[in-house]
Amino acid sequence: MRATIQKWGNSLALRIPKIFSKELGVTESTQVEISIEKSTLVVKPKKIKKPALKELLAMIKEKNRHESVETGPPVGKEAW
Repeated sequence: MRATIQKWGNSLALRIPKIFSKELGVTESTQVEISIEKSTLVVKPKKIKKPALKELLAMIKEKNRHESVETGPPVGKEAW
């Protein structure tokens, strides 16, 4: 498939055909890594690592913890 590089402000832009974006699972806001390998332009979707629970828990500090919130007595069939 051929595509044309076009001017976009002070930069150049390359449109990605819909069939390619569907196959790669990329959308309008997907971040990509751009590199040159052996005189070839390479564009790869940036892999976003989901943090593990252990990593998330390690980010909890005294200064970013919320106070307990009292919501009142049970109203329906809640089991407290």
